Amino acid sequence: MGKEKQVFFCKECGYESSRWLGQCPGCRAWNTFVEEKVTVKSKTTGKTIPVSERPKATSIKNVSSSEESRILTRIGELDRVLGGGIVKGSLVLVGGDPGIGKSTLLLEMCKNLVETDTKVLYVSGEESVSQIKSRAVRLGITAGTVMEERLMLLSDNDIDNIESQIDALKAEVVIIDSIQTIMSADIDNAPGTVTQVREVTSRLLQIAKQKDAAVFIVGHVTKEGTVAGPRTLEHMVDSVLYFEGDESGGFRLLRANKNRFGSTNEIGVFNMVDSGLEEVSNPSEFFLSGRPVDASGSVVVCTVEGTRALLVELQALCTDSSFNMPRRTSVGIDYNRVNMLIAVLEKRGGISLSGCDCYVNIAGGMKLNDPSADLGVLMAIASSFRDRPVDEHTVIIGEIGLAGEIRGVRNITQRIKEATKLGYKKLIIPKSNQSKELDKMDADIHYVSNIREALDAI
Repeated sequence: MGKEKQVFFCKECGYESSRWLGQCPGCRAWNTFVEEKVTVKSKTTGKTIPVSERPKATSIKNVSSSEESRILTRIGELDRVLGGGIVKGSLVLVGGDPGIGKSTLLLEMCKNLVETDTKVLYVSGEESVSQIKSRAVRLGITAGTVMEERLMLLSDNDIDNIESQIDALKAEVVIIDSIQTIMSADIDNAPGTVTQVREVTSRLLQIAKQKDAAVFIVGHVTKEGTVAGPRTLEHMVDSVLYFEGDESGGFRLLRANKNRFGSTNEIGVFNMVDSGLEEVSNPSEFFLSGRPVDASGSVVVCTVEGTRALLVELQALCTDSSFNMPRRTSVGIDYNRVNMLIAVLEKRGGISLSGCDCYVNIAGGMKLNDPSADLGVLMAIASSFRDRPVDEHTVIIGEIGLAGEIRGVRNITQRIKEATKLGYKKLIIPKSNQSKELDKMDADIHYVSNIREALDAI
C-alpha cells in the first residue's frame, strides 16, 4: 500500500509545492494554491518486468514510417486546423470560454462522422442524455437510422465505466465533455482537482493509443484564458485547440496552440447563428463587412494565418488628451508594440502625439500577431490625427523598424492576390518586396522604403 502526503497545487498552472505559497513561482498568480492528498506508491510494489521482456532501442532505419490514418469531419475549417482531419489514436484538447461553442462544434462533428459510418461515443459529465438530445434537436441534428446506431450518448463521470463502454461499443471517436467532471475511483480527491484531471487525462491517453480511438476532451478555461488544471495537461495531449471570439458577436475563431500532426498557424473561422455554427468560406469579406466609408483612422491590412491570407480592418482614434499623461489603448494587437510604433511615428514621421490619446482597434475582434500590420497602424493613427480618410480601396502592408524603415514581409504575392480578389487595387508595400512578378500584376502598387514615403503615398 502507498502512503498519503499533503501537496499544494496552483489552480492556474499546476505548479506543485510541499507548502502553501502566497504567490505561485510558476505563473506569478496570487492565492491560487490548494491543498490535495496524493498517494505515493512504494517502489517495490507492482509487477517486475524481466530484463529480456523490456523494450530495447531500435535504429531509426529499421523503423517503418507510414502516413497517419485520418478521418474527415466534413467541417472544412475544423479539418484545416487539425491538419487534414482527425488522426486515429490521437488525444485532442478543446478549450474556450463557457458558451463559446465548444460542445456545439463537437456535436455537429459527431453528426458528420456518423454519416460516414464512424462509431461515436459522446460522454457528458455535466448533462443528461435527454439534455444532449434536446440540444441536438435544436441544432437540427435529427436522429435517423444511421444516427441511432452509430451515435451513442453516455452521462457518467466514472473513467472506469467510460473505458468499459468504449470497449463494448468499439467507438472510433470519443467526446469527453468536460474533463473537469470526470473522476477516477482510485483517487479520493474531488472531480476537477489537479490530481484528478491529471490522472483522468493519463487514462484517456492510454485508451486513445491502445484502442486506436480518437479522443476529444473539452476543458474549462481560467480567467487568463488557459485550460484549467495542471500545465502538464497540455503536454500530454497531441493537439490543443482554442475557441476564441466575442460572445456578443457572431464570429468564432478556432486556433491550434499545439498540433503534433499539422501546423499550428492555421485558423478556422465560424459564424454563430440560431441553428449552430456555420463555416465562413471567405473570412476577409466577413471581417470587412460594415466598414465605414470616408472615415478617418480606418485602413485595411493583410495578414497571413497559416496558408490563408486575411484582410482585416484596423481602426485608430486620436483625440486631445485631458490628462497629464495621454492614454494609449489597443484591442486585438500588442499594447507594447503599439506604444513602440507611436514613438517611431513621432521621431521619424514628424507627427507629435504627446498631447493626444491614441486608441487602436482590430475590427471584428480579430487578434493580430503579424508584424506586417505595423505600417497599417501608423497610417491609421496619422489619418485620424490629421482627420483625413485613407482611400477605401487601399491595402497597406509592411513591418516597421526603429529607424523608420519599412521592412519586407513574407508571402507578399499571396497577400496581393487576396486583396485584388476582393477589389482592392491600390497597395502600399515595402520596396524590398519589389519583383518582376509583382510588376506584372493588375494592381496599382506603391513601393515605399520609409515612413515619410508611406505618408506621401496615402
